[in-house]
Amino acid sequence: MTALIAAPRTALATANPWSLVPPLGNLDAYISAANRLPLLTLEEEQEYARKFKNDNDLEAAGKLVLSHLRLVVSVARQYLGYGLPHGDLIQEGNVGLMKAVKRFDPEQGVRLVSYALHWIKAEIHEYILKNWRMVKVATTKAQRKLFFNLRSMKQRFKGEDAAADLDTHRDTLNPEQVQTMARELNVKPEEVLEMEARLAGGDVLLDPSPSDDGEDAFGPIAYLTDTNHEPVAMIEARQRDVLATDGIATALASLDERSRRIVEERWLKVNDDNSGGMTLHDLAAEYGVSAERIRQIEVAAMKKMKSALAAYA
Repeated sequence: MTALIAAPRTALATANPWSLVPPLGNLDAYISAANRLPLLTLEEEQEYARKFKNDNDLEAAGKLVLSHLRLVVSVARQYLGYGLPHGDLIQEGNVGLMKAVKRFDPEQGVRLVSYALHWIKAEIHEYILKNWRMVKVATTKAQRKLFFNLRSMKQRFKGEDAAADLDTHRDTLNPEQVQTMARELNVKPEEVLEMEARLAGGDVLLDPSPSDDGEDAFGPIAYLTDTNHEPVAMIEARQRDVLATDGIATALASLDERSRRIVEERWLKVNDDNSGGMTLHDLAAEYGVSAERIRQIEVAAMKKMKSALAAYA
C-alpha cells in the first residue's frame, strides 16, 4: 500500500487504480492516502478522458477520479461547520466527482478540476440540506443561496463590528445588516429574517419517547393534535347538527300550537337587538293566565320535546 501511494506517476498508469486507496476504516488514513496520490498532467487527463468517453474505459475513469480525491477532501472540509460527519461529506463529494467525470468533455478546453468543483459542491449541498435538520430548511434557489451564505456573511458583519468597536456578542442581524445581505444576495429582507429564524431554531420531537422514570414525556404532539378531525368527534358533531335542525323541528311538531309558541318565544326567538323573545309575564298577559301557568306549560313542553329528541336520535 505504501509503495503504491508513494509510486511515481508512471506507476499510476500500470497499477490497478482502485487498489491505491483500499478500505482503511480510518478517515485520517484515507485523507493521507488521497493526498499522496499523484496529480495528472493536462495530456494525461485528456488521454484518460477520451478513453473513457470514446471507449468506455472504466480504468481510465478510475484514474481521473483517484487523481481528484484530494479536491473532494479539501471542499468537504469547508462544510464542517454544519455539524455533519466529515466522512459523509467526503463520500457525497466523491459521488459528485464521479458524476463530473461521467459528463466531462475533454474537447471543451477546461480542466477537470474546474468542471468537477460544481458537481462536488452540488452533491455536498444537497446532502447538507437533507440531513442538517429533520425538516428541510431550504427548497427554492433563493433559500439555498441564503442558507449557504448567511453564516459566512454574519461572521463578516461581526468582524466589521469588532473593527468598529461595536457589540460582537449579538447573534441577530440589525436592520442595516439585513438590508445589506438582501441586496448582495438579491433576495427580500423578509426572506433573510425568515432564514435566520429557521437556522436559529432547533428540532423538537413531536412524540418524544417515555422518560427513564416511566412517565410519558410531554411533547408538541400533546397540544398540536387536531381533535376536530378525529372520527368520533366528527360523528358526534354531525349528530349534534342533525339534532339541532331536523331533530328540533320534529320535536316542535309534536307540541300543540300554544306550547310550541311558548317554547319558540322563550328559547328560539332572537330579536334584532339580541334581547330574545317574550317573557313569562308577556305570554301570561296574552293568554290571560298567570306567569306560573306559562312556566308549567313550558316545563311540560320541554319534557315532551326531550322525549321526541331521544326517539329521533
